[in-house]
Amino acid sequence: MKKTFLALLLLTAMVSLVNAQPNFNINELINVKRVGDPQLSPDGKKIAFTIGVVDKAANRTLTQIYTVSPDGSNLKQLTNGEKSSSSPRWSPDGKHIAFTTGGQIWVMEEDGDDKEQVTKISTGAGNPVWSPDGTLIAFNSEVYPECKSDDCNKTEDAKVEGSKVQAKVTERLLYRHWTEWRDRKRTHVFVVSRNGGIARQVTMGDWDSPPYAASSGVDYAFSPDSKEIAYLRNPDKVEAISTNSDIYVVSLNGGEAKNITVNNRGYDASPVYTSDGKYILFRSQATEGFEADRWRIMRFDRKTGQTVELTRGFDLQVDEMTVSPDNSTVYFTAGDRGNAPIFSVPLEPDFRLKIATFVKKVLTSNTISNLNISPDGRTFIFAHNSMTSPTEIMRANVNGDGVSSVTKVTNDYIGKYRLQNPEELEWKGAVNTKIHGFLLKPANFDSSKKYPLIVLIHGGPQGAWNNNWGYRWNPQLFANAGYMVFMPNPRGSTGYGQKLVNEVSADWGGKAFVDIMNGVAEVIKNPNIDKERIGAAGASYGGYMVNWILGHNTDPRFKFKTFVSHAGVYNLESMATVTEELWFVDWEFKGMPWENPVNYKKWSPHLFAKNFKTPTLVIHGEIDYRVPVDQGLQLYTTLQRQNVPSKLVYFPDEGHWILKPQNSEFWYGQVLDWFAKYLKP
Repeated sequence: MKKTFLALLLLTAMVSLVNAQPNFNINELINVKRVGDPQLSPDGKKIAFTIGVVDKAANRTLTQIYTVSPDGSNLKQLTNGEKSSSSPRWSPDGKHIAFTTGGQIWVMEEDGDDKEQVTKISTGAGNPVWSPDGTLIAFNSEVYPECKSDDCNKTEDAKVEGSKVQAKVTERLLYRHWTEWRDRKRTHVFVVSRNGGIARQVTMGDWDSPPYAASSGVDYAFSPDSKEIAYLRNPDKVEAISTNSDIYVVSLNGGEAKNITVNNRGYDASPVYTSDGKYILFRSQATEGFEADRWRIMRFDRKTGQTVELTRGFDLQVDEMTVSPDNSTVYFTAGDRGNAPIFSVPLEPDFRLKIATFVKKVLTSNTISNLNISPDGRTFIFAHNSMTSPTEIMRANVNGDGVSSVTKVTNDYIGKYRLQNPEELEWKGAVNTKIHGFLLKPANFDSSKKYPLIVLIHGGPQGAWNNNWGYRWNPQLFANAGYMVFMPNPRGSTGYGQKLVNEVSADWGGKAFVDIMNGVAEVIKNPNIDKERIGAAGASYGGYMVNWILGHNTDPRFKFKTFVSHAGVYNLESMATVTEELWFVDWEFKGMPWENPVNYKKWSPHLFAKNFKTPTLVIHGEIDYRVPVDQGLQLYTTLQRQNVPSKLVYFPDEGHWILKPQNSEFWYGQVLDWFAKYLKP
């Protein structure tokens, strides 16, 4: 009797402990500190990085710069105050750090002392890059192409700001991009003395460096002797229909710039000089007009002018790269079945060997970025995150072992929520192709219960759900609101080979739709999923797919009870001439509506509006120039006219993504309330 009583007490205590476990919700997500941008010092003894802290009341994130030793000791904050500081970059001698604050470039000593403002350009300065000799800093700024001096830019800005007329006038395409109007100003590269003074404009003209589409970060670099700079520009006249980003090199002493990728009509980006000055490495896409083509690593020989691909035979997309100190190996990251591990390839492979590829996987992990390598070539320093862990800095040996944490900024905070790791799933999609995805359970999962299912559909369409941490569509928030969360990676998804990526183009509602529906049919076999309570949500192409399913919710295996469509493409024909990057619709639908009306009529969700019956929440931002707001308004109006239960959430101050902290909190609240209304008893 006594033993039974004690067992009951123990069981009651355990249940109470589980019930007392804190729930991970939007407030907890907002409070996560945001670690990023690790930069290893030249001597390998310190890492500069940033931590962002959300100030919800001020509706912003305040970011400051820190340093830490590679073993995790000696954490020190270097900047503070009311303005964010970012982009810490070590001087070649390791004694100073350049950074950006208040829209200008500053330099401070390695311990944060003696902060000095380097640039005082009226148009602002960002993304500092040191010259190898430590005398110059390159940066970019948005200027008027007709201006040859900062005084001219000041005058033009004053005219715009002082005018009561706020009309926008343009005579070219790509006059808008994401959330900004780009009717006059252009981004250009400048250099300034490390000690300050008048900045000199390196690139000039009515074009951007880097181009909007090809930008993958800074995208300009000094040669090892500090006498040359490489940069990007698009030489084509109509940028809105062109993905032709080329790499140019020019002497800092003046002279004609040389296009070193003139023979490639796809994107070329991310130039990196080897430290011996022999090569320029860069990432490249071969297919003209296709922004999701396979990213390759190319090697340009500065002496012979010959360009070769190092990653031939490698069927994944290269994200970022770095070169070993001895110039023998290129290390890079690439998406691989929902993860982003580290790979290697020799800088000078012996192409006479008949092997499929020289690429080797070095370190298998979740999502890795900001890859650094130590001066002795033995250690990686990188940013790492997963669905259960926000970004932290980690280290590992270059042979892939010895993985350990450097920072633990979020560990204790996140650990108390006991977030579940995602389960990997695989099923047969269209034409029996194997499709992969993730299933996530709530932290307090009870195997004796049934849970409603939310299907999250990624955007792109060339993209993927990865085992990473996010703030806009964090699957843990949905799971810990009491749902099972299914994240399929159908046709168009990256990380599964280029063929799968290619097969969504001109087939938006075809094989990808079958992939997703087959995935849902497979996942609801799980005894803990209530197949009578299924909802779906997505943004951009994910919103398109939601809109497509809305008109095709007739699968005999299951029915969706509700949808959330955020920034979803709805009317393909009207979308084609209001979006900014016109090469996208050119490629995806093989021409404009008047050139190839078949694809537009075949795959446009608005043409199936007579079938709309499922309750739908529609969300859109006014300054979304990628999927303009008319798409959401058309969908909402149609739902209302069809007497379908529906609701519109409209953000006048947001674009394609909902970024401001208070808006993000409101967004999650609206979405979760909508799902609860239709999926919870």
